[in-house]
Amino acid sequence: MAKQDIEIKTEDGVAKAGLFRPAGTARAGVILYMYAFGPRPVLDVMAERLAGQGYAVLVPDLFYRNAPYGPFDAKTAFAVEETKVALMALVTGTTQEMTIRDSGSFLDALVAADINGPVGVVGYCMGGGRALNAAAIYPDRITAAASFHGGNLASDAPDSPHRKAASIKARVYVGTAGVDRSFPPEQSARLAEAFRVAEVDHVIENYVGVGHGWCVPDHGVYDEAGAERHWKRLLAFFAETLG
Repeated sequence: MAKQDIEIKTEDGVAKAGLFRPAGTARAGVILYMYAFGPRPVLDVMAERLAGQGYAVLVPDLFYRNAPYGPFDAKTAFAVEETKVALMALVTGTTQEMTIRDSGSFLDALVAADINGPVGVVGYCMGGGRALNAAAIYPDRITAAASFHGGNLASDAPDSPHRKAASIKARVYVGTAGVDRSFPPEQSARLAEAFRVAEVDHVIENYVGVGHGWCVPDHGVYDEAGAERHWKRLLAFFAETLG
C-alpha cells in the first residue's frame, strides 16, 4: 500500500502523519497510535498490513511538538542512559491530554481525506492508553478501540484511561503481556472492573509468555507467534466492529 505523507493542523502546531490507503474503497478508517520509539519504518509495515485488509490507516507523530528527535533503536534505546532519558522526556512531555486534543484533529484528517464512516483506533505501548482515552472523549466517532501491551491503563494517575470508562461506547479489546511492569495484574483487575461497571463491551486477553512490546518486529522482545496471534485477534475485532 502506498504511503501518503500528510500534515495535520492541531491546536498546538502541525503533526506529520502517514496515511495508508487500501487498493479500493476503504472499509473504515483506523488511527494507529504509536509506541514510545516514535513513527518508524516498522510502523509503516504494520499500517500497510491493516490497509491490505481494506482499512485507511493514519499513523500520526504524537511527539511532533518536540520534532526533530531520534531516531531510536528499539532494541537498545532503554538500555543506553542517554537515549533512555531522551525517550522518557518525550513520553512524559506528551501528556494524555495533549493526545486527546490531537485526536480530534486526527479524526478530522480522516474526514478531509474522504474517509467516512466508522473509525477504529489501535495503540501499542504508550499508544494503548491514548487509544482508549480517544474512544472515551470521542464516543460518537470511534466504534472500536484496541490496546496491545499498553501501559498504565488503570493507574492512580488522574488521566488513567479506566477513569473514563463510563464515556466509552466503542467495543474494546485489550491484549496484555504475560509479564509487564507497566500493567501489573492489579491494574488489569481494576480495568476489568471499571469496564464491567460502565457496561463496556470488552475483552481483556493475557498473552502468557510474552513481554511488553511483543507485537512490534523491531522490538527486543518481539515474539513472532504472539505477534501473529495479535494480528488474528485485531483483524477479527475490526471485521466485527468496523465491517
